[in-house]
Amino acid sequence: MLRFLDICFSLLGLIFGFPVFVVLLLIGFFDTGSPLFRQRRVGRHSKPFTLIKFRTMTVGTISTASHLVDSSSVTRFGRFLRRTKLDELPQLWNVLKGDMSLVGPRPCLPDQEELVCERQCRGVFNARPGITGLAQIHHVDMSTPRLLAKMDAKMLDNLNVQAYFRYVLLTVIGKGTGDRVKDAE
Repeated sequence: MLRFLDICFSLLGLIFGFPVFVVLLLIGFFDTGSPLFRQRRVGRHSKPFTLIKFRTMTVGTISTASHLVDSSSVTRFGRFLRRTKLDELPQLWNVLKGDMSLVGPRPCLPDQEELVCERQCRGVFNARPGITGLAQIHHVDMSTPRLLAKMDAKMLDNLNVQAYFRYVLLTVIGKGTGDRVKDAE
């Protein structure tokens, strides 16, 4: 049932969000010259996939977890995209393809060894990674791997249609934040 909802909502989001997608793509082109960002992430059953987002950082920024990147790398337009969560819009394609779900644990990088280990121990990789979930609406990001993995497992243990809609609604109305970036030193 949840996969059916993912397909319906991602398809509707891509169709009705297309004009917004085009505008953000054009602005992003003028902002960085390369508006889409692709990165290998760990997916369901620990299989890698390519995540697609709107670029929020300058081209050439080191490919690592957001909390390890200096905030000076985030562009002005990137700050807007992160604050409004519009940088996540291209991930609807990942959802439609089946790499991701709307609701699930945020996909991590393969080199985030502590988080990968914590998630493997808790069976988190048995589910598709998601755009939003329990950790995101409670402001828990990848800088706290053990806590994040515990929240991911708790969410997956209790994930049903009602919880799915709750996480999506809370995200749409602005609850929660994206992954933080460290302050410029």
